[in-house]
Amino acid sequence: MPTYDYICESCGCEFERFQSITAKPLRKCPKCGKRKLKRLIGAGAGVIFKGSGFYQTDYRSESYKKAKESEKKTTDKDTTKKKTETKTKDSTPTEKPKPTTKDKK
Repeated sequence: MPTYDYICESCGCEFERFQSITAKPLRKCPKCGKRKLKRLIGAGAGVIFKGSGFYQTDYRSESYKKAKESEKKTTDKDTTKKKTETKTKDSTPTEKPKPTTKDKK
């Protein structure tokens, strides 16, 4: 549930109220009792989702990021090694030549 800011146009009283989104705006000032209350439009706070079921990669710790980076470097080296091995294997013939047979007539 969001927190809304209110201001009374009569007495200048400012306050916040924790209300449901579906709740109607307040109209009566709690200080002077007049019906001159206005809900202010604010920027609001940024929403941060933490916990299981949300984007876990958005809030990783610095130690996790460093470990991931070092793991990536290791993986890149392994990938380069595999590519080199593949090129070496491709350059040598893998099939044996078939012996030619001549018809004896």
